[in-house]
Order: sequence, then structure tokens, then C-alpha cells
Amino acid sequence: MREPFEDLGEQHVKNIARPIRVYALRADALADPLALSAPVAPPVSQPVAPRLSIVVLPFANLSNDPEQQYFADGITEDVTTDLSRIPHMIVISRNTAFAYQGKRVDTKQIGRELGVRYVLEGSVRRAGSQLRVSAQLIDAATDAHLWAERVDRDTSDLFALQDEITSRIANALGVELIAAEAARSSEHPDVLDYILRGRAAWNKGPTRDNYAQAISLFERALTLDPRSVDARTWLGYALAVRVTNLMSGSAAADMARAEELIGQVLAASPRSALARYAKGQVLRWQGRCEEAIPEYETALDLNRNLVSALNGLGWSKLHAGSMDEVIPLQEQAIRLSPRDPRIAFWYQLIGTAHLLQSRTGEAIVWLEKARSAVPAISGTRSNLAAAYALSGALDRGATELAEARPLRGDGSLSVGQ
Repeated sequence: MREPFEDLGEQHVKNIARPIRVYALRADALADPLALSAPVAPPVSQPVAPRLSIVVLPFANLSNDPEQQYFADGITEDVTTDLSRIPHMIVISRNTAFAYQGKRVDTKQIGRELGVRYVLEGSVRRAGSQLRVSAQLIDAATDAHLWAERVDRDTSDLFALQDEITSRIANALGVELIAAEAARSSEHPDVLDYILRGRAAWNKGPTRDNYAQAISLFERALTLDPRSVDARTWLGYALAVRVTNLMSGSAAADMARAEELIGQVLAASPRSALARYAKGQVLRWQGRCEEAIPEYETALDLNRNLVSALNGLGWSKLHAGSMDEVIPLQEQAIRLSPRDPRIAFWYQLIGTAHLLQSRTGEAIVWLEKARSAVPAISGTRSNLAAAYALSGALDRGATELAEARPLRGDGSLSVGQ
């Protein structure tokens, strides 16, 4: 029987007649003697980053003036704050993110170190009175670029501009991140999976099919956990909005359930911006526009980026007689979310306000924009029919009216929503 190979420093020849076995040692093993005896450690699996987790890296100042760094830092801080308002979003703190300022670090490394799925990076460039802010969203696991945005503006009012830019980035990111997360496959979906899928379906645009799909997914989430405040919030919100957008085949039943769900949510979470907005929708549908106004305003105080609340507030102001406030509210929504899937409703309200103030030509321009954005909104088509008729284009008005009727479940029509 052969003797075991003994310590390298004390080779002993037990039997000179036996064949000599030669061993080759790696250089890295010689550099670390412990490597000879240490067991091979199993690979360490990286923990799965939480869904909707992101770090906003400090925006780079690309201007010639180093004093402009304060503006780039302000954008970073505001975007961080705004993203933290998105439900279920986990945002790395400002102090941690700023530790990476001025450093060239691989995106995958950042994802591993901070345990996030997404990285947002951007830059600010100022030349004279012109400002350009760029941002891009990166998947930390794959280093793939998922989304990019560039905003060019005049710097006449720098602080107002900062608010607009950060809100615009946060609104666009909210849609992109929900879509990215909803696209991830899951063998055994949980409550959050269904909520994210429902939100992604909702963000596809205001159509009956999209609304029905989203509501079905929110129902599944609530079935999995009947006590889930988030599931109740999204389901109540979706039911209320579907009714006020005239895309429900059972408006009274939908709104009654929405009112019940939203009441439960606000009893548990009175500072839920989405629930406040949904309550405003319920009140507006009930014709209680004066009561709806403070609900929309509270929702906006809690989350300034909830741009749909600007639309609800605009409709309530219109019905309450505050006509001069309607169009500015919609213009603000368009500035903050110019690619929003619900933008057709904002165009529609601007057109309706012009129509009711006898500015028929301007009404037609805006209502046609709304129709192009989403053709299946009955209020847009009926209001456009009225505008065409008032302008003398009776044939076009008749065509729009014919298109409008089947879009509303009960076949009735009205100016505005």
C-alpha cells in the first residue's frame, strides 16, 4: 500500500525501489498555502433583488460650469423622492446612491452591491438659457437599456423646470417599470404579481378589453388575499374609473362595489393618494362635484405625479362652473406626462372646454387629437359630432355620432364625462 503524500517541507522516501510520483503545484496555490487543504466552497447564489427596486445614481453635470452641479444633484434627489411614491417601489436612499458619484462602476456590480433590479442614470447639460436633461433605465442583471428620455427646455424658471422634469421622468418610469415587472414570468403568481400584471394591462390604454383584463387580474389578487389593502385599492380604483370613462356594461353595480372597496381602504389608509382619487371619481359620477374637488386635491397633495387626478379635478371644476381653471389643469398633466396612455382624456377635456365656450375651431382641433390617440372613447366622438355640427359640417357630425353610440354600453350620449 502506498504511503500518503506528506508535508512538502519534509519529503520522506519510504522505499527507494518504488516508482516516484511527481506532483505539479499551481502558482496561485503556492501563493496561498491554505488553498492546498481548504475545501472548495460551493458557489454563493446571489439573493433575488426585490421587485420594483431601483437606485437613482447621481446625475452627471456635463455643463462647462461646475457650479451647475447643484441642479444635477437636485434632479437626482427629486427623482428619488418621486419614485418612492410609486406603490411597492423600493428606492435606495439618496445618501447611499451619492456614494457612487464621480465613480465609474459597472451597472451589474451596482445591482449586486445594492440588491436592486434597476439602475437609473442621467446627465444635465446647460448652455446659456438652454437645458438638456437625459435619463436612461438599465436592467442591473443584464445591463440592458430598457428606456431613455431626453428633455430640452429654456431655463427661465429653473425651480419650476426642475419640478416638471422630475415629474415627467417619474411618470414615464412608473409605466416602464410596471411593464417590465409584469413581463417577468412566474410559475406561482402571488398577490403582487397579479397587481403588477393588472397595472400593466391598465397602462396599455383606455379600452374596454384592457379595463376588463386589469379588473380580472385585480380580482385574482383580492381572491388570493381578501385582506390586501393594495388589491382593494386597485380594484376599487379600476371599477370607478371604468364607469366614469363610460366603458362599463354594469355601471351601477361597478360603482357600488368601488365605493365599498374605497371606503374600506380609506378607513385603513386615509393617506392613500390612489384611494382619494378613486373616491373623487365616485363622487363625480354621483354628481357631487363640489365634494369631489377636495378629494382630487388631497390626492395631488399626497402624490403630485398622480396626473389622472388633474383630469378628474378638471371635469369637476367644469361641472362646478370654474371653467377658467379647466384647461390649465390639463395642460399641466400633458407637460408632466406627455406620453401617458390616458392622454386622450386630457385632450378631450380641453376640446370640451373650448366647445362649451363657443370656440368651435379650437374644440375640433383638440377633440380630433383625442380621437386619434384613443378612438374608442364615446365622449370624445359625441363631443366632436357636436363641434362638427356647430361648424356646419353636418355629414361629419352624423358620422361621428354614429361611431359614438355603440361605444357606450347603454347607447346614451352626453357632452363631457
